[in-house]
Amino acid sequence: MSQQIQDYALIGDLRTAALVGSDGAIDWLSVPRFDSPAIYAALLGDSRHGQWTLAPAASLRSSQRRYRTDTLILETDWTTAEGLVRVTDLMVPGAATPTVVRVVEGISGTVAMRTRIAPRMGYGRRTPRFRRSKKQLVAVSGGHALSLSTDVDLCVVDASWMGHFVVGPGQRICFTFSYMSASDVQQPIQSADTAVEATAAFWTEWVNRATYSGPWTSEVKQSLMILKALTFAPTGSILAAATTSLPETLGGSRNWDYRYSWLRDATFTLRAFLATGHVDEVVAWRDWLVRTVLDNPSEPRIMYAIDGASHLPEEILYWLPGHAGSAPVRIGNEAAKQQQNDVWGEVLDILAELRDAGVPNHPDQAILEQALLVQIQAHWREPDHGLWEVRGPRRHFLHSKLLTWVGIDRAIRGHESLGIEEPQQLASLSCLRHTVAREIVDRGYHVGLKAFTQSYGSARLDASILLMPRYGFLPWHDDRVIATVDAIERDLTCHGLVRRYLVDDGVENVDGVPGGEGTFLATSFWLADALHGMGRTDDAAALFERLLGLRNDVGLLSEEYDPVTGDHLGNTPQAFSHAALVTTAVTLSASSASTSARDVQPDLQQKTPTKAA
Repeated sequence: MSQQIQDYALIGDLRTAALVGSDGAIDWLSVPRFDSPAIYAALLGDSRHGQWTLAPAASLRSSQRRYRTDTLILETDWTTAEGLVRVTDLMVPGAATPTVVRVVEGISGTVAMRTRIAPRMGYGRRTPRFRRSKKQLVAVSGGHALSLSTDVDLCVVDASWMGHFVVGPGQRICFTFSYMSASDVQQPIQSADTAVEATAAFWTEWVNRATYSGPWTSEVKQSLMILKALTFAPTGSILAAATTSLPETLGGSRNWDYRYSWLRDATFTLRAFLATGHVDEVVAWRDWLVRTVLDNPSEPRIMYAIDGASHLPEEILYWLPGHAGSAPVRIGNEAAKQQQNDVWGEVLDILAELRDAGVPNHPDQAILEQALLVQIQAHWREPDHGLWEVRGPRRHFLHSKLLTWVGIDRAIRGHESLGIEEPQQLASLSCLRHTVAREIVDRGYHVGLKAFTQSYGSARLDASILLMPRYGFLPWHDDRVIATVDAIERDLTCHGLVRRYLVDDGVENVDGVPGGEGTFLATSFWLADALHGMGRTDDAAALFERLLGLRNDVGLLSEEYDPVTGDHLGNTPQAFSHAALVTTAVTLSASSASTSARDVQPDLQQKTPTKAA
C-alpha cells in the first residue's frame, strides 16, 4: 500500500509531476503530461502498479527532508547505524523530455543502499520490455520508451531494475530517468549535475520575482512554487491538482480526476499570482483561454484538458484498488458536461483584474468576453450544478447568482474603462445587474436563519457565501454578511475548520454522491479572510497560523483535511488550497486594508429583504 497523502512531496517540470513518499518511493508519475497514463501508480494501488524505491537497505533508519531553499529540489537525509546519506530528487523544467533525476550523496560513514525501478505502463496495467541500449537501460511499451542512465550495476528481476550499492563520504551516485518516444532512445541525456544546477537556477530566479513582503515570506514562496508547478508550460493552462482519485474520505467513493484546467479554479491561482507580481503566468493563461475559446466561441466550456481539448470522458480503472482501498479510481471528469453558471463571472472578474493591473487586452479578448457575457445573459435564470459540481439535482445556487452579478458588473466596468460608447447596451446591462442583485437579496437571504443560504428556498449554509464581499457585492460590515459569517462559523465548522456544506443534513444528500468528506482547506482560508474583513484581525491571524500548521513537512496541502485523525484528504497538492494560502497571507499582511468592498450597490447596503428565502 502507498503512504498516507500527507507523506508525499512534489517534484515537477511544468509538464508533469511526480510524488515522492517519505519512504523514498516515487509512487506517482504520469508521462509525458500531467494527464497522461501513469507509469508509477502505486499511489492508487501498490508496488505492482509501478514504483521507484530508493532508500538505505537497513530496516532501522530515520529520515528528514526539505526543499532546498527557494526551489522544488527535494532533499532527504537518511540516518542509519552505519552513517548518513542524502538523496536529492528533482524534475528538470525546460528539459527536452520529462526527466527525473535522483542523486545519492554520502555524508558520513558507509551506507548500503538499494533501489527497485518498476515502471508499469497504462496506470499500472502493462509491463514494458526491458533491454540495454549502449550505456542506457531502456523499457519499451508500444510507442513509449523509458530510458535510465546510472553507474550502478542494475539487473532485471521480476520485470524491474534492481540494484544494491554502497555510498561513502563524498561519493555521488546519480540516476537520470527520462521519457521519450521509442524511436528516440539514443537521444543524449543531460548530466545529473547539469540538471541540478539548471533546476535550482530556474526555481530561484522565478520565485524571487515575487513582490510579497510580510511575515510569511517562506510560506508564500513555497505555495507559489507549488502553483507554478501546476501550470502546463506548453500552453499556459493551469491544473486543479497533480493527481487523480485521492479520496475525500478514506475508503469512500468521492474520488475525482483533477488533472485538468477548470476555469474557475484557475482564476483563484491567477489571483495569487497577480497579488504577488507574477503577471506573466496570468497573461499566458489568458492567451491560452482566448485561443481555446476562439475554436468554438459559441460554446465556451467550464473546463478543458491542459491542451485545450474539451472531450474529457470519465471512466473507471477497475484494476486499481484505489488509495487505501478507496474505489473507484477515475480518469476523466464528467463535470466537464455540467452547467456551472458561476464560471463566466469568475473569468470576467480575473480579466478585469488583469486590466486593472495595466496589462493591455489580447487582440481577440473582446470576442472571449462577449462569448462569456452571452452565456450569462442566456442562462443566469436557470438552475445549475454550482461551484461544488453537485451530481444531484440542479439548484438556483446563490454563488452562481452572485457570480452572474460579478460578470455583468465587470463587463460594464470593462466598457467604461475602454471608453466603449454603447449607451443602449450599457443601460441594458445596468438594468440586468440591478435585477440580479435584487433577486439575490430577496431570494437568497433567509430571514429565519439570518443568513444567506446555499440556494434559493434552502435553509442550508454554504461556505462559498464567504466570498460575497470579496467580489464587491456587499461590504464586510453589512449586518447580513456579519450574520452569515457567524452562522457559517457556528454551524459549518468542525474543530474550527470549515466544511463546504453539510453533505447530508438528515433530510437529503445535497450533492448526489454517497459518503462524507473532510473539512475543505480553501474555505477555511476564506473564513480567515472574512474574519479579517469584519475587523476580527486577531481571530483571522490565529486561524491562518493554524492552517499553516496543517501543511505537511515540506509545505504541501491537499484539498481537504480530517481534523480528528490529522490526515490530508483529496487530491494533492491542491491549487485551491495553496492559492487561498497566498491570497490570505497577502490580505493579512497589508498594512492598511479597506473593510468595505469595491463598487458596492448603494441600494443594497441597508435594505433587509421583506420575505424569507
